Amino acid sequence: MAVIKPFSAYRPAPGKESEIAALPYDVYNREEACEVVKNNPGSFLAIDRAETAFSTDVDTYAPEVYEKAHELLWGWIKEGRFVQEEKPCYYLYEQVMDGRSQKGIVACASIDDYQNNIIKKHENTRADKEQDRINHVDICSAQTGPIFLAYRTNEAIQKVVAATVAEKPVYDFVSEDGITHRVWVIAADEFISTIADTFAGIQEIYIADGHHRCASAVKVGLKRRAENPAYSGAEEFNYFLSVLFPADELSIMDYNRVVKDLNGYSKEEFMAKISECFDIKEVGTECYKPAKKGEFGMYLDDVWYCLTAHEDIKSADAVKGLDVSILQDYLLNPVLGIQDPKTDKRIDFVGGIRGLKELERRVHKDMTVAFSMYPTSIYELFGVADADLLMPPKSTWFEPKLRSGLFVHAI
Repeated sequence: MAVIKPFSAYRPAPGKESEIAALPYDVYNREEACEVVKNNPGSFLAIDRAETAFSTDVDTYAPEVYEKAHELLWGWIKEGRFVQEEKPCYYLYEQVMDGRSQKGIVACASIDDYQNNIIKKHENTRADKEQDRINHVDICSAQTGPIFLAYRTNEAIQKVVAATVAEKPVYDFVSEDGITHRVWVIAADEFISTIADTFAGIQEIYIADGHHRCASAVKVGLKRRAENPAYSGAEEFNYFLSVLFPADELSIMDYNRVVKDLNGYSKEEFMAKISECFDIKEVGTECYKPAKKGEFGMYLDDVWYCLTAHEDIKSADAVKGLDVSILQDYLLNPVLGIQDPKTDKRIDFVGGIRGLKELERRVHKDMTVAFSMYPTSIYELFGVADADLLMPPKSTWFEPKLRSGLFVHAI
């Protein structure tokens, strides 16, 4: 059973929401983050990436950077840029992108559920990336970036959501990238009880995106437990800020591959090698987006091809059966020599949000061959997590990204 509890969020004062809401901290490099904050000093990125307040000779991870984040956050709260509900509530956060809506319950999830694998993971985390957010959460005494969780769609929660969206939202704005954001406060006792009781009956919740933020929040909670041995379990540090979405509203985009060379093969030799495991069909000069699982687009010498995996290389295994695994195991590794896509400098990855024209651009600029992928499904992700396995690198690209700064959970 999952413990998903209401909380009293700090959230932007009415009228401040569009100024404060910011993309996640990790979508920018330092130079880009500085530019965003320079153009909008009221962006929450000023807190999430507080090195933007310092000259470039100050290290991104220096202690004074985290102290500055604490100073800014609690200073903004004191100034009245944020308001807080008097009693613990749930919130509903809707995002609309290209006409598609996804509506998530904003709540706090339990670090014990994470530890006990009720909240399931599908990727490993890196200690260096964890440490940055551990410092940020611990020194700010707040979680500022929500974890993107998913669950199998539930009728009782959908009824609460339907009743909630019939009311007027507290926020309704369009961000610079054209995405609509709406937020409702769910304060009615009956709705609060329904949400808590329903999640208590759900056995599996999945991290869709935000493994590093999640691991960091959990480690801060465990650190605080060690510092407070008489803790009761009710303290806020035992929980982490999350947005929980029903699976059937989520969309995973393709995560495409570009490779620098043909590993010493001529084009003819390369085509002969890959024909051992794939049927090859020339489709012309128009960008080719695979129509179904087991199909891959390939762009080489200004021509697009459709590659179809032979039946004998498909697998029922949760990981080996993924399209990203089939391409890696039967083409990228054995033919192109990409043994470890995480570290090999000859391969790069292009999120589907950038479109297939970006693959052509990269091939013309600095690469030789590109592969367009059929998107991994959310249920394939669930299957990998249920089997306690890990997704291959760069398997999923979620859009839209959750904004930071709309909800802050003080611990």
